[in-house]
Amino acid sequence: QVQLVESGGGLVQAGGSLRLSCAASGSILSINAMGWYRQAPGGQRELVAAITRGGSTNIVDSVKGRFTISLDNAKNTVNLQMNSLTPEDTAVYYCNADIRGDIWSPNVYRYWGQGTQVTVSS
Repeated sequence: QVQLVESGGGLVQAGGSLRLSCAASGSILSINAMGWYRQAPGGQRELVAAITRGGSTNIVDSVKGRFTISLDNAKNTVNLQMNSLTPEDTAVYYCNADIRGDIWSPNVYRYWGQGTQVTVSS
């Protein structure tokens, strides 16, 4: 089994910063990529940023220049540094990871965290 545990959400004023972290643990042979999605009230879950094991990143335009994603391969942890937050960034943020569990199977599965609330007040 694999678990993803998120931390770092909370309430912040517009213009402020938060740092989200997500640690993967359990039966992990390798992690191909990790990322962050968010879902605002009444909205669909959308990609915010993703990073591969090799360090390639994909950051959506709406947060580019304000959010930075980083990956600590040794700790199986992905971080999302969020600066210059606006009320439009208010959402539940979900971590995900594409993980190969063991050497006996080449299959890679996507796992999700429980989500952490980020609220930005105006």
